[in-house]
Amino acid sequence: MKTRDKIVLAALELFNEHGERNITTNHIAAHIDISPGNLYYHFRNKQEIVREIFTLYSNELLERFTPILEQQESLVLLKRYLNSIFTLMWKYRFFYANLPEILQRDEELHQDYIVVQEKLQANLVSIMADFVSLGLLQLSPSEMKSQVRTLHLIATSWLGYQSAMSPKTLITEEIIHQGMLQMIAVVKPRATETGLEQLQLLEEGVKAMHA
Repeated sequence: MKTRDKIVLAALELFNEHGERNITTNHIAAHIDISPGNLYYHFRNKQEIVREIFTLYSNELLERFTPILEQQESLVLLKRYLNSIFTLMWKYRFFYANLPEILQRDEELHQDYIVVQEKLQANLVSIMADFVSLGLLQLSPSEMKSQVRTLHLIATSWLGYQSAMSPKTLITEEIIHQGMLQMIAVVKPRATETGLEQLQLLEEGVKAMHA
């Protein structure tokens, strides 16, 4: 693995474990046993590393939430998207937990974030339309946008909300699963009979992970 990639992965690991604000470039260099000078050869400062992680996150986010062209069984599709939500929130949990603070420090990153999230929301509206066509949900086009906005709000704010509700919140897989259950609860009232059955199966699966 190239040194640049090692730096990014080490930073992601340390940011997730200790919080981005508590980690310096010296911590990152020491973690992979390189000199600070070697790190600065690849990145001028920590903010450049954060931007690199954001690029990885953005690419994965848009790839995972692209409407599926081929026909798949509805429960498989629901599981795929739910698993993607969990994977991204866990893999990049430092970013979700401190989103406003990270974006406020970097105007360029903030603009990039807005562009990516607008693309994501357009994709999510298309995905929601797919679920309507599959007979899982009952939503008008205008209701789809509102539903997507609510789900997007929960996904992006859930970890920050949990941190705000407790002075020493440790981000765990269980907390992310609680966020997934919250999203399922929001969708349930708009589900058809078939959709409700599928959502209940997903809900039971998530709950079983921590039974």
